[in-house]
This record gives sequence, structure tokens and C-alpha cells, in this order.
Amino acid sequence: MVYSARTPMTALLWFRRDLRLTDNPALNAALTQGRLIPVYIHDEASHSPWPAGGAARWWLHHSLRALDGALRARGSRLIVRTGESLAVLEALLAETGAESVHWNRCYEPAAIARDTRIKQALQARGLAVHSQRAALWREPWELKTGAGEPYRVFTPFWRALSARLPELNVQPAPARLPPVPETLASETLDALRLLPRLNWADGFAAHWQPGEEGALRRLESFVDSRLPGYKTRRDFPAQPGVSGLSPHLHFGELSPQQIRAAVQRVAGAAPGADAEHFLRELGWREFAHHLLYHFPHTPEAPLYEKFAAFPWRAAADYAAQLRAWQQGLTGIPIVDAGMRELWHSGWMHNRVRMIVASFLTKNLLIPWQEGARWFWDTLLDADLANNTLGWQWSAGCGADAAPYFRIFNPLLQSQKFDAQGVYLRRWLPELAQLPDALIHAPWTASPAQLAAAKLRLDQDYPLPIVDLAASRARALAAYEPIKAARS
Repeated sequence: MVYSARTPMTALLWFRRDLRLTDNPALNAALTQGRLIPVYIHDEASHSPWPAGGAARWWLHHSLRALDGALRARGSRLIVRTGESLAVLEALLAETGAESVHWNRCYEPAAIARDTRIKQALQARGLAVHSQRAALWREPWELKTGAGEPYRVFTPFWRALSARLPELNVQPAPARLPPVPETLASETLDALRLLPRLNWADGFAAHWQPGEEGALRRLESFVDSRLPGYKTRRDFPAQPGVSGLSPHLHFGELSPQQIRAAVQRVAGAAPGADAEHFLRELGWREFAHHLLYHFPHTPEAPLYEKFAAFPWRAAADYAAQLRAWQQGLTGIPIVDAGMRELWHSGWMHNRVRMIVASFLTKNLLIPWQEGARWFWDTLLDADLANNTLGWQWSAGCGADAAPYFRIFNPLLQSQKFDAQGVYLRRWLPELAQLPDALIHAPWTASPAQLAAAKLRLDQDYPLPIVDLAASRARALAAYEPIKAARS
């Protein structure tokens, strides 16, 4: 698409979490106006109480830099401003003479409230405001049960969504864009102070390339080489079996439609089991946004009210164990490996996410909100909808958490999905010399075996902070009153 040189109108294109030029509905709509001013507004207050965490801020910095580079390559540039969103938009409208504002919709409760207020204020001034669907296949309010209620169970939701997937029509990135007036001021990305002052994020760059170009490369690599066998390999954390697209999706560097098109290119019009399973995983993402939209209280409180009475331990009682979990020092290797992978790379394998979440909420009886907050700050793909669904599912208090009292056995999970200890040795080098039979539970090794592996328990690696069998029994006992209340 090329912009129309004959149309004199000017539009503001407000980038938020749609940091791409390909298949961007708001961009394409704004281009019909003729002149176009791409804008990013750094307004952390509007995301309260969930402003971007430290890892996500690192990604945002680099993604915005990539977006600005892509705009400049097409003759435009990104205008960056800081401040309250409505005030910044009003100032830009006055500076540019723009007659319309375009954006792609966000679905978090704070974002919906912000956008509603801004749209009403601008329309009251006679300005045209246009919002588009760009992040989801269907809007959260479009799918309902036969009784007209929102879905709370994934399988019927996915059945309904699968029957109403939109037509595949991926719009290419524009070849050229209208220039932005040189007199229009922009703040520098460095002025946003998104990067950490300490170099704790240095390991991220070895694993990730933020921006649309990096997203497209990862997508093509996945569908060409890892989609075959996905259904089986995705559960094994030592294997490159998953897509790794979640950060790119969260920041809108890819659209779900682009992913569908890429999968269809490889799998054909009748996808096999691997392609279907992968698309189903994207369906969980849609389900998470569906739930957040209809139940906006869930980032802080359980979906099912009866779980509000669950007997979590007191903060003063669990503070030391929470720190051990955060630092990967629980003495349970699969849990510690996952937490160290998270800290080093800003990401964690999905199977391991379920294991560490089950351990925190059920073996340690620490409230799921503590885990959700930690993931929010340390995950590059921290997404309020996905984070909330995942943690409530793990704690048993959310949608589709049946049986809600399920407790993952971390030893069995480790032995089943990392039998040779490849994942454990990658992130826990102090255990590297233990044989495969012992690396999942070092505390079961004899003194001679520990000496042969040059491992001193409680010095080089901690002893378990909790007895798995006893803590399982404690958790099941805690769920008994809830089970009785729900029956």
C-alpha cells in the first residue's frame, strides 16, 4: 500500500502494543487520510496498577527503536512523547492540524477505561477517532455461550472460535510512507529510561531480537523447521520445540493472522495434528483475553469467589521461601532451573512455568498473586491476560482448572520431560556431574555419589526448602473446605 498524495487530511497513528507495519489495521486506515504522523506516548500512569515490568521495558525500548528504523526506511519517523495520553494527543493535534486519530484496540481494564475516556473527549471536539481489531482473531465480546454468557471453559470456547476465524487477508507493509514535518519534535528513546540501570538484562540479547524483523524471522524459522513434531516436542524444555513467539505477539510485532497464514503456507488448507495443536495454543491466548475482558477483577482476585477464603500462608511466614523460589534456590532442580532460565533469558518454557507455579501455590501455599507479580516483572512476554489465566489455572481458582486441586509432582515432571537432565545441566551447572538418575533429586545421592560429582549439598546447592510429600498432603487438606463449598 502507498499513501495517497492527493488527500490533504492528516491523521495521527497512535502506536501502543501493535509495533509493526505489516497487517496493521490502524495504519492502513490512517493511510487513507493521506498524511500520517506515527506517535508513541509513554504514559505509565495509564497502565496502573500494572505498568510494564523491568523485562518488558527492555523489550519495549528495542522494539520502539526497530519500529522507528522501519518507519525511517519508508520516509517517515516515530514521534515519541511522554505524558498523560489525552493531553499529549491534544497537543499533537494542535501542532499538526490532524483531523483524526487511529489506534488498534487493547483489552486490559485500564486500557479500555483510558481509550473510552480519550475517544469521548476527542469526539466531543468534533474529531474523528477510529479503533481497530489487530491483536485478536475475534473481539472478546463477540463469542458467547448458548445462554448468552461468557465462556469459562476452553474447549467449547475454542470450538466456537474455530468456527468463526476471520478470513485470511494479511496486509503487507507499506512500501513508502508520507514524511513527518521536520519541525515536529520528538523525545529520544533513551529519555524514556526503559533500560535497566544495572546490566541484569545483558543476557536477553543473546536469545532475542525485538522488533518486527526479529518476529518474522522467528516465525519463519518455527513453521519451517519446528512446526513438524510440535505436538510432542513442545513439552520437553531441553528441545527447541516451541515457537518463542509470545513476546513478539504481546508487543504486536506479529499479528495472529500472520501466524495463521504462515502455518497454512506450510501445513496447507487442511493442517495436521501439529499445526492444529499450535493454533489451539493461540486459542488459549484468545481465551485469556476473553476472560480478562468479562472478568476484569481477575488480575487481583480469583475468578471463583469461594476461593477468596483459601487458607494461604501469611506473608511473614513465607517470605524466605518466596525469595528462594524467585532466586532459583528451592533445592528442587526443575523448579530452580526454570527460575534461573527466567532471570537469565527473560523467558521460561511453558511446561516449566506450570511446574514452578504449582510448586509455589500448592507445595509452598504462597498466594498466586505473588507469583503473578514476579512473572510480570521478569518475563519479556508478560501479558496481563495470559499471566492471569496461567496463575489462576495453576492455583485452581480460575477458568478450566479442573481438577483444581491437581498438584504437579516436580520430580516426576523432571524425570518425564528432561530424563537425561539436559535442561537441568544447562541452568544448574553445579549439578552437572551428577548422573541422570540422581540429578532430578540430588538429596537422594549418597555421600560417595556427591563426592564423585564434586557437589556439597547445602553449600554448592541447597537442600529442598520443603518436603514434597508432606507439602502435597498439606495442600490437599487446604483444598478440602473449598471442595465442600463448591459441591
